[in-house]
Amino acid sequence: MAHPKRKTSKSKKRMRRSHNALYYKTTSVCSYCGDTIVSHRVCSSCGHYNGRPVLKSTDEA
Repeated sequence: MAHPKRKTSKSKKRMRRSHNALYYKTTSVCSYCGDTIVSHRVCSSCGHYNGRPVLKSTDEA
C-alpha cells in the first residue's frame, strides 16, 4: 500500500474539505400570504408562486 511521504498540513486538509461547508437556505416572504418560504419554491401554506396560484389551497375547501 502507498504511504504519504509528508504529513498533510492543516491548510491542505481544510482546502480539500472546503466544499463540505454548511450554508443557510435563502428565505423570502410570500407576496400573497406573507408567510416565510424558501426562495424559488411554491408556498406551502397558500400554494402560490410568483403571485400566481399553482396548487389548490387547503384553506378554500
